Amino acid sequence: MPRGKDEHRTWSYIIAGLLLLIVWHLASLILDSPALPAPLTVFYALIDRMRTDLYLHLLISALRVIYGIALAGSLAVPLGLSTYNNRFDRIIAPIVYLLYPIPHIVFLPLIILLFGIGDLSKIILIAIIVFFQILVTTRDEARNISSNYIFSMLSLGATPMDIYRHVILPACLPAILTAMRISVGTAIAVLFFVESFATQRGLGYLIMYSWSMMDYPALYASIVAMALLGFSLYLILECVERKLCAWVYL
Repeated sequence: MPRGKDEHRTWSYIIAGLLLLIVWHLASLILDSPALPAPLTVFYALIDRMRTDLYLHLLISALRVIYGIALAGSLAVPLGLSTYNNRFDRIIAPIVYLLYPIPHIVFLPLIILLFGIGDLSKIILIAIIVFFQILVTTRDEARNISSNYIFSMLSLGATPMDIYRHVILPACLPAILTAMRISVGTAIAVLFFVESFATQRGLGYLIMYSWSMMDYPALYASIVAMALLGFSLYLILECVERKLCAWVYL
């Protein structure tokens, strides 16, 4: 991305963040309620909790999300790319149509029964929900690739592996990374749900604990930490996309 555009994007994020803080501050003044502390109060609480245990909860939550998205991507991307072949698509498409509309969060009790209440069950649930988002996007992109590109490669003596490596994967890569960026928001939402019970570690647990103790500055500090986690992962994936798919940003 050209330097001018990159700087403009940075300033856009800064201005948007300042606007949110201004709205938050005005809302706290208007409501004048302990349930909505001012941004500065939350900032001090965030720094104070970072010195104790917030950083540990943040690290645990970050690892759960990263492992969940990585597991989902490692399974969904190869399956999605393989659907360019009609034989594979005839097998995979019916399964996707049957399972994708199901609210996968309902599998949580089952996953806990099978894998316990530790980190593994949380990672698997995140992976299951994100898996279908990445798979559907990858499949749709693979199915939309023009056959002309394939015929050109075949005329040059390319093998099926060459076609997947040099045509299908590069053509689908921007959509795959976009799907993974979108999945960050979903993964963070699922993370809060799975960490809100049967655990004593993670930002979701900290949010619910602070809420039960009516410690509102700590509550908002935990929410801000979770928002920063999602925002950071989103930016990291966007940077990866800009490196691997530079032609998209020309």
